[in-house]
Amino acid sequence: MRISVIGAGNVGGALGRLWAAQGHDIIFGVPDPASAKTQALVQSIGRHARAESVADAAASAEVIVLAVPWPAAEQALRAAGNLADKTLIDCTNPLTADISGLTLGTSDSAGEQVARWAQGAKVVKAFNTIGAGSFSNPRFGSERASMLIAGDDGAAKTTVGHLATELGFDVVDAGPLRAARWLEAVGMLWIHLAFAQGWGPAGHAFKILRR
Repeated sequence: MRISVIGAGNVGGALGRLWAAQGHDIIFGVPDPASAKTQALVQSIGRHARAESVADAAASAEVIVLAVPWPAAEQALRAAGNLADKTLIDCTNPLTADISGLTLGTSDSAGEQVARWAQGAKVVKAFNTIGAGSFSNPRFGSERASMLIAGDDGAAKTTVGHLATELGFDVVDAGPLRAARWLEAVGMLWIHLAFAQGWGPAGHAFKILRR
């Protein structure tokens, strides 16, 4: 699968590296594909990765991953161009500048805002409720961390679910995209525990238990 990762930071870099190891072709969409940081990431991954402009990366991809800080999300999507009918994974959380809370919630979400910006895209909220440091090892003892996903398109959610399962997550379908309001609150709780409570960025995850 050709996966465009918009953003090459902690989240985007980790997902790109892991999916490349599964044999997917990764295209990092960034404002400056020739930057030393981006090229170092691409070279460290190997033949399954390259960097292009945001527009070129999005145009050729089957799946697009939005993995930029929330303040940069709208501009990144504008740069991506027409995303109609594309599966778009939204990894963002609408954090305040001091990461002490969310700028959206209860009656709206980043996921729903992303869908408004990327008209026609099949948006799936995912990879926002656990730190990037655990993407490579989502197993905690005998349990697999839950990957909560939400979206309005069943086929897109199936695709994202497969990609999360490849990384070892227990995928939980949380329902339609409006459920991103609650997934982003879960993401905020993870951040609160990691930093305000001192748990650290890789030592905890959430697990949905069912009978």
